[in-house]
Amino acid sequence: MRTLFLILFCGTLLSAQAQTQKIGYADWEYIFSQLPEFKQIDSELKTHSEQLQNQMRAKQQDFEAKYKAYQGMPATTPDAIKADKERELQTLQEGFQKFQQDAQSSLQKKQADLMEPVYKKVGKTIEEVAKENAYTFIINPQIVGGGDILLYSDENYNISDLVLKKLGVTPKPQAAATTPAPVKKN
Repeated sequence: MRTLFLILFCGTLLSAQAQTQKIGYADWEYIFSQLPEFKQIDSELKTHSEQLQNQMRAKQQDFEAKYKAYQGMPATTPDAIKADKERELQTLQEGFQKFQQDAQSSLQKKQADLMEPVYKKVGKTIEEVAKENAYTFIINPQIVGGGDILLYSDENYNISDLVLKKLGVTPKPQAAATTPAPVKKN
């Protein structure tokens, strides 16, 4: 997929020899971190996550209490009662595992539902900024699941602050990026 994108990208650049192209990039993580909505979404996700964790702890404690009671049963307890308690413990354990899976799905769905309008809003604003400033391409330098698609990018073409201003947010200064120490060659 990446190779196809690079081939198409390079082909587009070469086919437009007579046309000047302006390329920019927008740093989604930076833009989202500056938006007031992001802080609210983060807060809602943390609250939802804490609620789910509390429910999981309660289920875990219930299981542990019943397991402890099962272990404390006298040796003279009839096999039918032991088998019944074992089935109950098995059902509780299966229910706990299902709850864990459902909780993860619930958290992911909540995040997707909360982020969708923000993605649309930022995407539309990026498109508007690109058109208003005559950009040919806007690239996201953070490709999910892989490295950056750009090996070098000129900060003059970073439109993240323009997008934030268009969204009505005053950008805060970004922390200076740390430069890795040079590798010594023997």
